[in-house]
Amino acid sequence: MAEAEGTEGQSKKKSAMLMTVVGLAVLTLLGAGGGWVVGTMVAPDIKGAVAEEQAAEGKGAAAQKPGEAGLPHISTEANMVVQLEPITANLAYPSENWVRLEVALLFTGPPDVKLAEDIHQDIMAYVRTVSLQQIEGPRGFEYLRDDVEERVDLRAQGRVSKVMFRTFVVE
Repeated sequence: MAEAEGTEGQSKKKSAMLMTVVGLAVLTLLGAGGGWVVGTMVAPDIKGAVAEEQAAEGKGAAAQKPGEAGLPHISTEANMVVQLEPITANLAYPSENWVRLEVALLFTGPPDVKLAEDIHQDIMAYVRTVSLQQIEGPRGFEYLRDDVEERVDLRAQGRVSKVMFRTFVVE
């Protein structure tokens, strides 16, 4: 009798294990089939959106550089925005620290490239006089921004309406 109970327990374990494996296989197949169905329903929408985007890029390609994908840059002469070259300079103290600053200028009239270059040089000269302690934290960044805007206003004499900070990195 003991032998009969032992073989009966092993067969119950084997049948439970077999049912678990079969159940997992069925669930895996259902999941894969459901994913395929949803993918085929969504894929035509994605292909249509990509085709529309490529058609729109063909129209807006004049504002972009060749080989560039995505949205056109906001800094164009048509928008009266001039993005200055990145400013990379070491700080006054400690002199081992560097700052990288990208700024764009919004002109009130047609953009003046000569004025933009002069402003670029003014900002670079100013950044080299700033110490790390002066620009630490959000309040320090506000002071820096106010000082840069003041320098731009003095140089531009009202021809630049806004100074936009694109990036600001201290290393």
